[in-house]
Amino acid sequence: MRAKRIVSLLPSATEILCALGLQESLLAVSHECNFPPAAACKPRATFACIDSQRGSSEIDDEVKSRVHAGQPLYGLNETLLRELAPDLIVTQDQCDVCAIRYEDVRNLAQTAPELARTQLLALNPTSLDDVLQDVRRVGHAAGVPERGRELFDILRARVNRIDDVTKSLPASKRPRVVCIEWIEPLMTAGNWIPELIELAGGRSGLAESGKHSRYVTWSQIVEFNPDVLLVSPCGFDLQRGERKARNLIELPGWDNLEAVRSGRVFVVDSNLLLSSGSRMVDSLEVLAHLLHPNSFSEVSAQAYSRLPIR
Repeated sequence: MRAKRIVSLLPSATEILCALGLQESLLAVSHECNFPPAAACKPRATFACIDSQRGSSEIDDEVKSRVHAGQPLYGLNETLLRELAPDLIVTQDQCDVCAIRYEDVRNLAQTAPELARTQLLALNPTSLDDVLQDVRRVGHAAGVPERGRELFDILRARVNRIDDVTKSLPASKRPRVVCIEWIEPLMTAGNWIPELIELAGGRSGLAESGKHSRYVTWSQIVEFNPDVLLVSPCGFDLQRGERKARNLIELPGWDNLEAVRSGRVFVVDSNLLLSSGSRMVDSLEVLAHLLHPNSFSEVSAQAYSRLPIR
């Protein structure tokens, strides 16, 4: 059977496809795909309609404006997709702010004769189990179901090793954790992040598992008084995240936070922590180490940094 020719319109899908050994089958990826590094060399099948280099508040304002007007945040390189005529396009149907809208991909597939035989697979994970199941779904759609099952089993075993240690922890041993996903304005990370925090042996605050990220006030964070504060601005790498995180230091009540007093404020690369791909298990292992360093060894020091207090 000839190998399927695949386009990924989602960073997490690119992660999964490459983890399944299908890097050579990838014809093109989204403009945001940067892992593994070789994926950055692939042609880009999407583009952003907003300037991600602008300030955080300006990005937030433009996103709100375009969403309110029904305008897309991302566009498709339709000419490239028509030329490639892939067998499979992997996209998403979860968050129009995070990646190309599913309806735009579907509309192109339905109207372009070159894509008449192209299969669409839309991912919509809201939990860790959804992501693990997506590994099998992608493997099946890409024609390598056995690889999908094997990778699923490996990832599940790594999750279980952490769960075996943390599931019996009493509340007194579980640090209170807040994960900030955006700084101007403040948002806390929802979807699968609260679940990962709980699995890693923490108590997640100001966010709900399976629910979208939400706006919060700084006073709510101060009132919750986390033992551990995670800062991971969506779409920012570690260095840019560090620069933005320093804005928090000047906020009222910063010095009184337990996380600050104990030196447990961490900036985490959002490309890892917020990933809904196979690296989600890497994120879980990083969180387990940050919350319980005596129980879990460091697995990826390059994924995070400790925010200087002043």
